[in-house]
Amino acid sequence: MLNDLALLGWNDDLAAELPADTVAARVSRVDRGAAEVIAADGHHHVKYGPRVRRASADDPIELPCVGDWVALRTLPEGRYELDAVLPRSTSFIRGGVSRTSRGGLSGDGQGQVLAANVDIVFVAEPSMHASDFADLGRVERLVALAWESGGTPVVLITKSDLFEDGLEDLLSDVRTAAPGVDVHAVSSLRGEGVDLVRAYVDGSRTAVVLGPSGAGKSTLVNALAGDGVMDTQLVRAADGRGRHTTVHRELIPLPDGGLIIDTPGIRRVGLYGMTDGVDLVFADIEALADACRFSDCTHDGEPGCAVLAALETGELPERRLESWRKLQREAAWMASRTDARLRKEQQNKWKIIHKEMRRSQRNRP
Repeated sequence: MLNDLALLGWNDDLAAELPADTVAARVSRVDRGAAEVIAADGHHHVKYGPRVRRASADDPIELPCVGDWVALRTLPEGRYELDAVLPRSTSFIRGGVSRTSRGGLSGDGQGQVLAANVDIVFVAEPSMHASDFADLGRVERLVALAWESGGTPVVLITKSDLFEDGLEDLLSDVRTAAPGVDVHAVSSLRGEGVDLVRAYVDGSRTAVVLGPSGAGKSTLVNALAGDGVMDTQLVRAADGRGRHTTVHRELIPLPDGGLIIDTPGIRRVGLYGMTDGVDLVFADIEALADACRFSDCTHDGEPGCAVLAALETGELPERRLESWRKLQREAAWMASRTDARLRKEQQNKWKIIHKEMRRSQRNRP
């Protein structure tokens, strides 16, 4: 079966990056050391070539991921091998951050690419939990990573049929947590809001759905695809939550055009390589900070602080400021860890070079 790669997002910029004597394909799923890809001549299971293995050994971000465009090389026996990952236009990367037993942060500064070449990042938050402060913080975190990826975030309050009273107040709270971002209520089972979501993924655009387990991500994907392409389970009657069923990320072409990536539930997502993501999520605080008396105000007791003044009047919720401080600290910590890892890698690289130089000098006649 021949596939039109243009419908999968192939363009002239990608064509210019394709190495000679290779075949273009898009990654639909990854396994250990191999990937499922979609090429013009159909679907293939391909193993990673030596160049990909060498690159990813130094940096996990170089590993192929769902949504990647890759170059396939034909081996003498006729099968394909994944020879190279083409440059990514966008990439959603989470940092390797976890909590220690003492409440601190731990991690090695390395990241993991969850999806690549994505135009839209759907942040799915189940309606029955989104009003909780911790979950609003999760929305802020995922939206920050979405902005940082280069994609456009859209927040979906899912399972809205289970939270009808006060839904508008809930949507208002979420819009405050994600200023400048479209926020929609969706009930996949009732079909409410599905057409609106589908409109974001038209033509050859690609979207990824991110959120916690039980957020109804796979149910939404099935509603968009018009078929039961992803396994789902019934929600619990006690709290309306579904059990986690998706165990891998998968790229799914939609029948009316566009592609969507379903993902397993996310428990913890560390920030990675933040530049503008946190500032965009907290645009309200950044705007207030412009009115502070001191340009380097830390909003922690300085006189003439417009942020603290807004906190006192109730214009700025205390939860919002605490969330901003938390993400700022984590972003700075991850940046220091990343810098330390890169320095160590460079030191090890030069140690090997110097060792080889000394060895060659000893072997001279």
